Amino acid sequence: MSTRDSPSAIDIRQLTRCYGDLVALQSLDLVVDPGIIFGLLGPNGAGKSTTIKILTTLLPPTSGTARVAGFDVVDHPALVRRHIGYVPQLLSADGALTGRENLMLSARLYRVPRLERMARIDAALAFMEIEGAGDALVRTYSGGMIRRLELAQAMLHEPQVLFLDEPTIGLDPVARRAVWDRLREIKQRSGMTILLTTHDMEEAEVLCDRLAILHQGAVAVAGEPAQLMSAIGPEATLEDVFIAAVGGAIEEGGTYRSVRQLRTTVRRRG
Repeated sequence: MSTRDSPSAIDIRQLTRCYGDLVALQSLDLVVDPGIIFGLLGPNGAGKSTTIKILTTLLPPTSGTARVAGFDVVDHPALVRRHIGYVPQLLSADGALTGRENLMLSARLYRVPRLERMARIDAALAFMEIEGAGDALVRTYSGGMIRRLELAQAMLHEPQVLFLDEPTIGLDPVARRAVWDRLREIKQRSGMTILLTTHDMEEAEVLCDRLAILHQGAVAVAGEPAQLMSAIGPEATLEDVFIAAVGGAIEEGGTYRSVRQLRTTVRRRG
């Protein structure tokens, strides 16, 4: 069998992850076709973060398999990392550097050919509409500008799959729309597959070609947003789909540390 043999952008089979007696993912099956924006929704503790960590090779599964861009995350983690971009929920840009310097670090990290670096950086700044601030320190950026810079960093090496963890959390409506516009254009221009997690039902409905709602570590429902809503009723919203999928349960997931980190991120981007 060749190293790369999956036509799917992401192919998850019977994926399980346990933390001692706690089962975070339970025999998760999920296939994401190439070239789409796929949303991963679910209440806190549903397994979204664990799934992202496994797919980006930050966490090994307990059992099961996951392939990203055709490569197994356990057998070929370096190849997976070479073909993905990842924007975490927490701030990843260095505020003590300029936008251009942050992008140069990313170019070196992802081994972008030296002769192509400046042209790619200039193009990325222009595409994200922050070229005028490229030589300014990132600590002077607005929250929306920081998020667009982080997107530019993650796509500088032209990955096949882009992972975004709560891409617009803490952004005002104008900045949020700007990020949405960039994501749609990324997909249209490059055919890149984008997997994002979100708690924002409007964001999921506007952006996602398909989505899955996780509940207690497994897929509760998956499909196109419009089809999922019509299955509930003619006037149903995506929030109705969400509530039906998780049974209206209030999940007590997350830790003190994760809540603190989340609120710190929101405050910094505010």
